[in-house]
Amino acid sequence: MTTSSDRKSVADTPGRPSLAVAAGHRIPVPPRERKPAMAALAVLLIVGGALVSAYLVMVSGQRVPVIRVAKPVAAGQRIPASALEEVQVSAAGGLDYIPWRDRAKVTQTYATVTLVSGSLLTNGMISTAASAAKGTVVVGLALKPGQLPAGGLRPGDRVAVYAVAVEGQTGIQAGAVLAPVAMVYDVAGPGQNDIQSDQVQVSVTVPTDEAPLVTQAASAGAVAVAVLAPGEQASGKRAHAVTVPSAVPPTPQQSATARQPAPDRTTRRPASGASGGPTGRP
Repeated sequence: MTTSSDRKSVADTPGRPSLAVAAGHRIPVPPRERKPAMAALAVLLIVGGALVSAYLVMVSGQRVPVIRVAKPVAAGQRIPASALEEVQVSAAGGLDYIPWRDRAKVTQTYATVTLVSGSLLTNGMISTAASAAKGTVVVGLALKPGQLPAGGLRPGDRVAVYAVAVEGQTGIQAGAVLAPVAMVYDVAGPGQNDIQSDQVQVSVTVPTDEAPLVTQAASAGAVAVAVLAPGEQASGKRAHAVTVPSAVPPTPQQSATARQPAPDRTTRRPASGASGGPTGRP
């Protein structure tokens, strides 16, 4: 049996390290390298992120008054004050909205595109010069009662233009669609612009390829318009030019030629018994 004295003697045996001494030694650790520049950068990033977040929260809560379109305005039409209304939007939108304080200046400009009700007005939608939208022309129509809705028309209305039957030949089939979608550009009521008291003068914008037939029918008064629902266009047979026989009177030379009798081409045989003839007798 081993006693405490025996364990002590074993621990103190020469050539073997003492357990107490071995437990007191530690593995050397290299000194930690300090980087003050990285620490400063981290602090700056944290503070900067906090400031940006606070700014976005503050800006998102700020709202500014801008101009919104209250009713449609046709391209090229002067923008009336009644077509503008105020609305509050976030200041962080980033779009080129027109402030409400500039509404008086906007009423002196013209729409470069068709302004849709409810859209926010931007500088790209207006111009200081009047002009029709690209690819369209302005055509004038003189409409009588029955050729337009009883409620009348207003600039910005979307209409369809139809051909109607009138006295005389127009070369266009009645009931055909002249323009599936047209935009009312301007309206002059009876008594304005020195027109007949029972007519309403309406200017509409139509695509350039549809303008010839519309102007042809309009010159004869053989045209009518109908108001379209939003997003709709007229359906039906499209109009096309019909060849009409010419009714030009003949020239005097043609009349004289027609009155001249046709030459008699009948071959006459000589009378029987004539002297000197092949059948005559001496």
